[in-house]
Amino acid sequence: MAKKTLELLGKPPSDSGKTQYHIALGPGELAEHILLCGDPDRATRVSKLFDKVTVERQHREYVTYTGIWGRKPISVMSTGIGPDNTEIALVELSQITLNPTLIRIGSTGSLREEAKIGDLIISWGSVRLENTTTFFVNEGYPAAAHFEVLMALIAAAEKKKLRYHVGLTATAPGFYGAQCREVPGFPLRRPELIDELIAQGVHNFEMEASAVLTLSALRGFRAGAVCAVYAHRPSGKFIDKSDIPVAEGRCIDAGMEAIRVLRQMDAVKKKRKRRHWTPDLKV
Repeated sequence: MAKKTLELLGKPPSDSGKTQYHIALGPGELAEHILLCGDPDRATRVSKLFDKVTVERQHREYVTYTGIWGRKPISVMSTGIGPDNTEIALVELSQITLNPTLIRIGSTGSLREEAKIGDLIISWGSVRLENTTTFFVNEGYPAAAHFEVLMALIAAAEKKKLRYHVGLTATAPGFYGAQCREVPGFPLRRPELIDELIAQGVHNFEMEASAVLTLSALRGFRAGAVCAVYAHRPSGKFIDKSDIPVAEGRCIDAGMEAIRVLRQMDAVKKKRKRRHWTPDLKV
């Protein structure tokens, strides 16, 4: 075992300023604008759009690229599947960045007839069906997107002419039972859950957004989420493998363009000496 690895064993993620145990990154190796995705291959695809890659790191499911895009630093990190893996990424990256802006670019299942396969769903908030975040905040704590990131994602989808919807997401802790998928031998404890969520105005199911939004808000970071629809639950249809690159590409485009918009927002705020961006501050 390498000496560096031995030195890391036993050190908690809260060891601020040090190389973090799971993501294997230290200070200066992450940009302040970070795209988050579950799939390591998606992180690699995003990195190929950078003008230059300066850091490439892989440890377990955490694949990270930092580089330059549009003459400014940018990072993409895969978190693996689920809120528990996402919690690790959020806690550890918070130890080595100052004030990051985080955008989840993921995949999702639509609960709405109008949100078709290949469409994008931009989350303004998420129902916390998972319990990972309850170890930090109480059950009533809202998982809400930061308004600047939300507006940047909408602006990005409009500029790119992408078909999108804005709505409330539900973050499940699993893919099968937690999302009411019937599998022989595994009885559902809450088969009525989807009907309840639809009645409550929920647009989609996924597995990471509420962890990203809740933990970011807790630390005072800006965060948002946009996901491409891979499953259309009303019809029972799932995306064809051949169509995944196109849908994934739309989601990546929205996330990266939103970062461009946020950079412009921040520049205008600085020039006008404003704390928050408002619609009268044109970008």
